[in-house]
Amino acid sequence: ATESFRLKFQGEEGDISPWHDIPLKSGDVYNMVVEIPKMTKAKMEVATKEEKNPIAQDMKKGKLRDYHGPIFWNYGCLPQTWEDPTVEHPELKCFGDDDPIDVVEIGSSALEMGSVKEVKPLGVLAMIDDGELDWKVLAIATDDPLAAEYNDIDDVPLAIQDGIREWFRWYKTPDDKPINEFGFDEKYLDVKATNEIIEETHEAWKKLRSGDTEAGKLWTGN
Repeated sequence: ATESFRLKFQGEEGDISPWHDIPLKSGDVYNMVVEIPKMTKAKMEVATKEEKNPIAQDMKKGKLRDYHGPIFWNYGCLPQTWEDPTVEHPELKCFGDDDPIDVVEIGSSALEMGSVKEVKPLGVLAMIDDGELDWKVLAIATDDPLAAEYNDIDDVPLAIQDGIREWFRWYKTPDDKPINEFGFDEKYLDVKATNEIIEETHEAWKKLRSGDTEAGKLWTGN
């Protein structure tokens, strides 16, 4: 991508926000906005501070940001969620990272950037990045062949669980950043807890969207 690249989302009446206008759920399943297809390196993300929140490549210190190696899973976020930076987690004692909640999708297909995929969460990892809480929801596309077999975190092979955690532990170290840490003894929480955490971030988003919580520089369409 280039600095000016923007992937915009279209509704029936023009541009829509993938963060605010796409529903969190379709029936009983969750919608994932795909930002980074598996086996790619460009750090694409929903631009939370830009009008209509298109997908753009992240910038750090004036340079387009790439991972140092490809991510092995599809990566994106759940719409209509927000990790509130003003709320301290009672157990982990750190605050939200000011973004929608992240999703790592472990299915076999590479999903297209900007696609909206129905997924089922299987667990969640409490990553602590530079002192901020950055939940990573592990999920699988509902149309993936393994979706019938995977219903909770214990169904996911340990090699996949460990691979995801270690990738996120180490991925910033080539930039002389410290390794990331994880709460809850570095274990994934189960699907019941995952759904509760997603719901908490959905409630936080509702307050952001209504104006009950200060938006700062975020674009909320208000």
